[in-house]
Amino acid sequence: MAGKRKLEKFAMVSTFPNTFQNFRWENPVLINHEEKEVVLSGKWRSEFFQNENPIVIELACGYGEYTIGLAERYPEKNFIGVDIKGNRVYQGAKYALENEMSNVAFVRTDIRQIEYFFAAGEIDEIWITFPDPFRKKRQAKNRLTDSQFLDRYRKILRQDGVIHLKSDSDIIYEYTKEVLEELKLPVYVDCDNIDEAEGLDPVLKEIQTRYEKIHRQLRQTIKYIQFGLN
Repeated sequence: MAGKRKLEKFAMVSTFPNTFQNFRWENPVLINHEEKEVVLSGKWRSEFFQNENPIVIELACGYGEYTIGLAERYPEKNFIGVDIKGNRVYQGAKYALENEMSNVAFVRTDIRQIEYFFAAGEIDEIWITFPDPFRKKRQAKNRLTDSQFLDRYRKILRQDGVIHLKSDSDIIYEYTKEVLEELKLPVYVDCDNIDEAEGLDPVLKEIQTRYEKIHRQLRQTIKYIQFGLN
């Protein structure tokens, strides 16, 4: 029954006008709700959002809680959630449509293809919230703050853009700091417990994904790093 429901969500999300999809490595183009190929790289502001506002993307957005939460709090910015799982993207995309949120879009694709769908400097901020920590050392290359992923982000993030990492995982927190130190990248905020820190953006506590709520129930501390790529 659960499998059938997932398939239904996969089918429905394909019909949403605020969602674009790509699954083919050999043909990295986006497909819209009319099943047509569209090129939005460099054109997100002019052709989809139809404004000149900053663009913020959330990687591995899951159900889109952070994408939606940020979009509701900052209507003067545009937000795009990126995730490979359609049944999760469905939740955020559906909410955005039902609430007529014109500053929200979703891209369903593998994050390793991210540079195909955005132009150089087109993105102002990147959020990475509660990513899979890939606990085994041999899996480190799959962590979303590994150097190979940072190289991808650098291709689309504006020169003075920032990246936000929020996680309960000591593994991803410490690993990210090691990568940033090795690459000599600027760290603007480094917090090992957002609940005890002062002066942080309130949005860090106000918006909580379902995963964060679970982690908090287990009394796990939430970490936050804000950094740049230049």
